Amino acid sequence: MGVKRKAAAAILVLLLFLGFQWLQGGLDYQWDSCFKGYNQVNTLHQLHNSSGADGAEGPQPLEECPGQTFQVSLLLSHLLAAPAYTSDVLLQPYLSSWDELVRFMEALGPMVGQISKEIESKTSIIRQLALLAEGDPEAELGPDIHSINSVSVKPGAKNNQEHTGGYHSVRSMIWVELNRGQVDFHHQTDSGCRTLLRLHRALLWLKLFLEKLAETPGAGRLRSPSELCREAYKSTLANHHTWFVRRAAELAFIAMPERGFFFKLVCVQSQEELGTVLNRVVQAIGEVYDRTQRALEENGMLDLP
Repeated sequence: MGVKRKAAAAILVLLLFLGFQWLQGGLDYQWDSCFKGYNQVNTLHQLHNSSGADGAEGPQPLEECPGQTFQVSLLLSHLLAAPAYTSDVLLQPYLSSWDELVRFMEALGPMVGQISKEIESKTSIIRQLALLAEGDPEAELGPDIHSINSVSVKPGAKNNQEHTGGYHSVRSMIWVELNRGQVDFHHQTDSGCRTLLRLHRALLWLKLFLEKLAETPGAGRLRSPSELCREAYKSTLANHHTWFVRRAAELAFIAMPERGFFFKLVCVQSQEELGTVLNRVVQAIGEVYDRTQRALEENGMLDLP
């Protein structure tokens, strides 16, 4: 084996070794070594989302993109279904949004897509906790979702609102886990709240990346997706990572596809059309992110170990 091949192999081993720490600067889950590749069989591409003009009745719904594993229309529909009440987020559409974002990351290739395995482990933790809670008689009667989302609840006041499961929403999950002592503010646990925080941080990275990708500069060249993703990472997830993980991330971003790939991924033909589609996604992510941020902040959970 030549020197160049040995060096390439060494870099690949380093990336795989450090990759498991991606989301939290010390991740505790091993990734599956088999990465799902992007479905590139779509040779007869139909550009369904090219006519991005919004009519008088509001934004037009995005249509399915034929031949793609990742569907931006599904992502947007899940994101729009997640906000509930005045300040809450429903967990089922929230996790479904992550399912679609995982497909998005997998489409970018194995070096970037490897983080998707960690995301899947996080969403699986919350889903498993929800299933366990369904089988727990004490957890079946969850908090009154209307009460925990109201501005104030008078002490002793009767409430006839229907109760829901403890893992129905972000705020109900926080309420249940705090009251049952499942959240540890000093040690690592597999609580839903700690797991949510890791997903929350990763969501900010993706939001910022998509936001930058949607921008159309008034003058000058369009910056490469690799450069934009690196920049978004440095201002978000990098703050929670070790030096070694940050270096591994830098190498991973080099392999990111060029901008034309993203046109095909969301079925558009130009940067203007890409911006129209992505800005709608970014706005929907922002609403979900802001609501989750407030819920975590109000309960002192932004720095859970």
